[in-house]
Amino acid sequence: MKFFKFVSYFFHPINFPIIGTILYFLLIPEYIFKPQEHLIITVIFIGTYVFPLFLLILLRRFKMIDSYHMITIEERKFPTLLFISICYIIGNWLFKSTVVDILSLFYFGYGLVLIFTYIFLYFKIKISLHTSAIGGLIGFLIYFSFHYKINLIILLSIFFMLSGLIATSRLRLKAHSIREVLLGYTIGILSQFIVYGIYYII
Repeated sequence: MKFFKFVSYFFHPINFPIIGTILYFLLIPEYIFKPQEHLIITVIFIGTYVFPLFLLILLRRFKMIDSYHMITIEERKFPTLLFISICYIIGNWLFKSTVVDILSLFYFGYGLVLIFTYIFLYFKIKISLHTSAIGGLIGFLIYFSFHYKINLIILLSIFFMLSGLIATSRLRLKAHSIREVLLGYTIGILSQFIVYGIYYII
């Protein structure tokens, strides 16, 4: 059981935006000026990791949430709205730069996931943010591979296996039902495809 707790903490949803960003800069075949790359990574790290983590600590300190995994439906609502705002602010900033527009889609996709997540909360369905996060990263890597004509089969295979481990850990910890885990995973992937589809058509 300790192993599954470790997996849940190590692959917490808050880690995936910066993971996706770093992978983007490692894999992109186009040259981007290093100072610009470092600025983008720094801003994203602060906006998607440092600030949300600080907020979660405050929310727990003031007893607005019981744990960093936001177990109950009610305690998920406000953080979800905040993370939606963060995703769209960063996505819009990246898109306007025109240099990393594909990376901006990653954040628009996560924003869309969170919108679906928020809607489902009103139906008393607590979608797994862990599986939606890994699903979103997989969806992003799939269209990244398609867009730049890069073979990422090995990397995708690793993340597919990792997603199974994450899903298993959430089920073994009884944090979610099978439906919530599968919904999170499916919506995570589809949301990325939706934003890329819109971008590709336009």
